[in-house]
Amino acid sequence: MKFMVLVKADHNSEAGVMPSEQLLADMGRYNEELVKAGVMLAGEGLHPSSRGARVRFSGQERHVIDGPFAETKELVAGFWMWQCASLEEAIGWVKRCPNPMLGESEIEIRQVFEADDFGEAFTPELREQEERLRAELARKEGRP
Repeated sequence: MKFMVLVKADHNSEAGVMPSEQLLADMGRYNEELVKAGVMLAGEGLHPSSRGARVRFSGQERHVIDGPFAETKELVAGFWMWQCASLEEAIGWVKRCPNPMLGESEIEIRQVFEADDFGEAFTPELREQEERLRAELARKEGRP
């Protein structure tokens, strides 16, 4: 199972406060554990929402909303993509994570949909297209 693990933003991350050298070192060790265990597929920090935008869809219309965005607690400051056997395993890994923020923080874990989750709506033609796109992405990333 794949999981997206979302590090929630706080007022410091939204203000552009960079992590300390100690936190970077602690996170580096933690990420190394995740990689050695075969759990981590990807992970990145995100710039504050003041450097981002949202696109709101309303029928055929598109409206661009420039950041910053009001509800800090609803924003994401970083993420990991993990491969775990279960939600319980992912929770176990999150519990070992250094606190990513200066004060209280929250990390959300969400399972990523897989092809079989879509049932019959994911036709053989759509599956073939998905496999072709994944292979193309892997080639661009230099993976076998």
